[in-house]
Amino acid sequence: MSTDLTSPRPLQYEFLMEIRVDLDLQIIGDTPAGHRRLYPIKGGWFKGPAFHGSVLPGGSDSFLVDASGRGLLDVRMTLKTSDEALIFVTYKGILHHVPTLEVKLIGGEAVAWSDYYFRIVPFCETASDKYAWLNHTLAVGVGEADLTGVSYSIYRIL
Repeated sequence: MSTDLTSPRPLQYEFLMEIRVDLDLQIIGDTPAGHRRLYPIKGGWFKGPAFHGSVLPGGSDSFLVDASGRGLLDVRMTLKTSDEALIFVTYKGILHHVPTLEVKLIGGEAVAWSDYYFRIVPFCETASDKYAWLNHTLAVGVGEADLTGVSYSIYRIL
């Protein structure tokens, strides 16, 4: 086993999909763990080189802002491909919750994704033989929020 830390292994990745999730809002409020919000998933879409389809309504995006301003995401959703396969997606993530971000979004201002840190680590689960490769895929995503939902560019780690 090599212990040479001067030669790190390169990270290789490929674009997996773009996903758009339309959200509703339920403010739970200040809890002992932090400020909690739930965002029921209303729908959406996804598209990538290997597949495309819709985000089904009924999933949930749980968001907790802790005392440091770190926003923690815990999301569950179902994708339905154009050929009727179902893919269950879960992800954890971090949205560095800068107070000015929310003020701008509520005010209808566009905020560039590069102005804040919003990253996710999604995992997929499916019974479809065609998309079984997703069951063994580690992915990362870069997110962007707006007043009605979130969008992600997701990359498969090779």
